[in-house]
Amino acid sequence: MSTLQGRAEATTFEGQPAVSLRSPDGARATVLLHGAHLVSWQPAGGEEQLYLSPTTAYGEGQAVRGGVPVIFPQFAARGPGPRHGFARTRGWQLDQAVVRGAHALAVLVLEDDEATRAVWPHAFRAELTVSLGAGQIDIELAITNTGEAPFEFAAALHTYLRSGDVLKAQIEGLQGAHYEDAVKGGERAQQWGDVMSVVGEVDRLYLDTPRQLLLREMGRKLGLEQHEFNDTVVWNPGPDKAAALKDLPPDDWRHFVCIEAAQVMEPILLLPGDEWAGMQSLIA
Repeated sequence: MSTLQGRAEATTFEGQPAVSLRSPDGARATVLLHGAHLVSWQPAGGEEQLYLSPTTAYGEGQAVRGGVPVIFPQFAARGPGPRHGFARTRGWQLDQAVVRGAHALAVLVLEDDEATRAVWPHAFRAELTVSLGAGQIDIELAITNTGEAPFEFAAALHTYLRSGDVLKAQIEGLQGAHYEDAVKGGERAQQWGDVMSVVGEVDRLYLDTPRQLLLREMGRKLGLEQHEFNDTVVWNPGPDKAAALKDLPPDDWRHFVCIEAAQVMEPILLLPGDEWAGMQSLIA
């Protein structure tokens, strides 16, 4: 009988440099160096938990559709820089890829350079740590102010979760939470008796959300926990917007929902030398 061993090593994915992780229990994950982008997570003996568009583009300057894009230093168009910031379209450096006990982990680093300072004039160091263990994956984003002046930023982990049919899925834990509705406009509140469901286009920024949420569909439950991210974004383009997206098959809007750990409404202020870190955990 063979015994599984953990592994963390450089590889390629769709022709792009990547890191392959396997925890000692057999769980697997893949992280692109481009954007420090987690593109795959399979718990031991389980199915793929993340959605990745089969028509997405890869490479320099591209934003991969699916997986877990890293949003920094601005969210959406809430700022003067590129939409959702530049972290997701930049090449990161692999700092370490190791197996420690029951976990396999990778740490990727992005630092300011001439190109980033042209759109956001601050010195920083960003670290993304992906830790893969038994039935769980932790994604931690840490930002350090390495300059001589304070700065503010927003951040999010734009997590695309696979769904057999999103019309039959429910998101539990947001009852009573207030949210900004980018589709219908204005601020609203999730009713206490209602779970969140996707019945068409959804673009909601929930404020001051609970730490634990649950995605439930027939035959599957996926837990989500977030730390130091105070907001949660729920997004799905619905059929009309999906048909207009070049990097998404028209019918694939039914096969995912984005549940994003975010810090948007109150941007993070970092003084010189200070660090902030936020984490999202996915629990099968």
